Order: sequence, then structure tokens, then C-alpha cells
Amino acid sequence: MGAYFKENKDMKKLLLGLAFGPLFALPFAPAALADVGVSPTVWGVRTDKLEYRFGDDEKSLAWELQAWVGNDELRLAFLSEGVKIEGGDFEEMDTQIRLQKPITDFFDGFVGVAASTPDGVPERYYGTLGVTGLAPQWFEVEAAIYVSEYSYIGAEVEYEGLLTNRLILTPSIELSVPLVDDPERGTAAWAPSVELGLRLGYDLIGRSVSPYIGVNYERDFGGTASISRNAGESVEELSGVIGINFNF
Repeated sequence: MGAYFKENKDMKKLLLGLAFGPLFALPFAPAALADVGVSPTVWGVRTDKLEYRFGDDEKSLAWELQAWVGNDELRLAFLSEGVKIEGGDFEEMDTQIRLQKPITDFFDGFVGVAASTPDGVPERYYGTLGVTGLAPQWFEVEAAIYVSEYSYIGAEVEYEGLLTNRLILTPSIELSVPLVDDPERGTAAWAPSVELGLRLGYDLIGRSVSPYIGVNYERDFGGTASISRNAGESVEELSGVIGINFNF
């Protein structure tokens, strides 16, 4: 009986709102739509990294951000990731637009397009197909194949360990595996590049604003490392990081 009166009350609110205009309807429509099972449209913006890196060889600004709009059934997402050398070029610049749809209770499948446009090397464009979500033990996982003349596989695993309600330790690993040689980009087939991170953050304002400190380590392997050595470049880099993340 209580549920019956609640549904009628919400429906009356919705009808009154429609009668007196959109401004009156807005406060009541979300609750009424939720009761009849309609998934509302939502949007969000978050940074996974927004940091200053300082190492022996160079200093840089690095970022990873996502913006999305959609509902529980389908979302359109924009992703940007990059590294800009202090006083120099964009060493990395990756952009992706994709559609995400739930495929299990904990994972979304996605399909989209991606562009890699750093300074000083040829641009690359891809179609992408992958999955993202929560694995057992609450590991955040993403894996995808990027398809073009220079296809590669990318994967990332991250875990947020709560030391207290506000203090969070986040280890991460990111893997990129070229499927074909790309000499102009300095990569060799099946020779991976790995990035490891360890960041200690503090939730200053809920989960909306979280400053952090940490370390970041990058390493090339196999033929990719050989190309770097032959070009007189280092195959590994260790950096301290200081940054802040936002989640809206």
C-alpha cells in the first residue's frame, strides 16, 4: 500500500511539472522516471592522473582524463592522455572517443576510434575494441586492441588500497605490446613497453579533490629497447610525481 501511494505521489508531481512548464518539472522528473524504470542521462569528468614528473633527465607534465555522457545502458566517452616535456614537445598525445555498453555486472565493452599525435613522429590512427571494469578483489582493469597498419595491444591494471577512509595507496601497471614493427615510432613487434606507478593520495573533498605524491617507472624491452639504445636513448626512466585528481 505504501509503494502504491509513493508511485501516485511521484506521478502527480511529474504531471504538475509538465502542466506548469519545464522549470517546475525538473525537480520532480528524475525521481518519477527512476520509479518507472527509466535510466536517467548522466555526465561526469575525472582525472586518473594530473601530475608533474621530475626525474634525472627531464621534467614533464602528465595527464589522463575522461569525460562521459549517457545512462546505464550506453555511454559516450572521451579520453585524453599525454606527456609534455617541460619547455619542450608533447612526448605523448593520445585521444580516444568510444561507446561503452555493459556486458556483465562488472564490465563494459567498448568500441571506438583513437589517435596518437605526439610531436616529432608520424601520427597514428586506430579503431579500438576492448573491455573495462572491476576484476575480482576490486582491481580496475582495461584491455583493448588498437587496429591499424601498426596495431598494438594495450592493458592497464590499477588497485586502490584504503589505508584510512581518506588516505589511499594506488599501485598501477600499464602495458603496451606492438603487434608489428613501427621503425618511425621506435617500436618492434612483440617488444613491450611497461609503466609502473605507485601513488599515495588523500581525499581532500570527498572523492572530488585528491592531491597525491608518488613514483613512476617506465621501461622498454626486447627489440623496442634495442632501438632506443641504438638511438642513444635510455630504455628506462624513474620519476617522482606530485599531482592532484578531480572527479565530478
